[in-house]
Amino acid sequence: MSTQPFRVRGVVLPEGDYRDLYVVGGRITSTRVAGAETVAEGFVVPGLVDAHCHVGLDAHGAVPADEQERQALADRDAGTLLLRDAGSAADTRWIDKRDDLPHIIRAGRHIARTKRYIRNYGVEIEPHELVDTVAEQARRGDGWVKLVGDWIDRDAGDLAPCWPGDALSAAIAKAHEMGARVTAHVFGEDALPDLLAAGIDCLEHGTGLSAELISTMAERGVALVPTRRQLDNFGEYANQGEAKFPVYASHMRALYDRVDDTLRAAAEAGVAIYAGTDAGGVLPHGLIATEIRLLHERVGLSRRDALAAGSWRAREWLGANPGLTEGAPADFVVYDADPLDDLRALAAPTRIVLRGAVVA
Repeated sequence: MSTQPFRVRGVVLPEGDYRDLYVVGGRITSTRVAGAETVAEGFVVPGLVDAHCHVGLDAHGAVPADEQERQALADRDAGTLLLRDAGSAADTRWIDKRDDLPHIIRAGRHIARTKRYIRNYGVEIEPHELVDTVAEQARRGDGWVKLVGDWIDRDAGDLAPCWPGDALSAAIAKAHEMGARVTAHVFGEDALPDLLAAGIDCLEHGTGLSAELISTMAERGVALVPTRRQLDNFGEYANQGEAKFPVYASHMRALYDRVDDTLRAAAEAGVAIYAGTDAGGVLPHGLIATEIRLLHERVGLSRRDALAAGSWRAREWLGANPGLTEGAPADFVVYDADPLDDLRALAAPTRIVLRGAVVA
């Protein structure tokens, strides 16, 4: 990739001012650089963020490095330059050495109850092992740990919590002691009170939230990554489980029937919502434009808030530089049309700049 200085000009979001951005040594400056080539003009957005994906994972477990590369490239070419990998069975650290692949913030492996999750995905343990396993995955990750908060219980024939409240409290306290945040997969209702009481930092999906629990999330600053595109698979999950677990199937359909009301209530209560695709299991990578659009169309976020949830606001939440300011890393995407007028513009980036180089 070329290291020569270059220029991009246009309307820079989120501020909305028209200006020239010069890229020198991988960083942004407003100081004019004589002879810098103009490589793009349009609407400039801080690199998009997928706050819930799984690089290195497919429906059957870990995938080899060549498939990991294809997944990361699919995200990058969609303009997704920062990924929060919410659990992967594969070692993807080699990606950090590639300047042309997205930045990844990892949560280690999923932590699941024994025989209560997707085979080959997570570390499967019992509650007495939770604290030590959380510590292990905190060391493996980049400041995040991922719990499987509920999953189908074959004896109950329905979704059920995976962990007792005392084990959760001790484990989350341990993660916080180590400087890590904790998030949890949760579809149903019953696991939520203990997760929130234990001090969870974020919830994934959150389809079982009640008004009372939404209020608790807002008060405590607990984030929500709803993975709205993934939730459209609930009908398929119900159909797959119907024969053996009819109560589960009915439950999944009921959760889906009210999902947008639930998520809109969370947004209206002030819960911080971020864009995540859940790519890498059954869904392909590169869906961030769809996810951001669904946060607007289905969840009710304004176009600006939906884009922020998948760009500058998500970057700030994850500890990355949120804006395109003097000296900031040059990670951004350029579009011909204004995404704040029509979020469908996000599906067609014209230039992608990562670590100060034009990569797509």
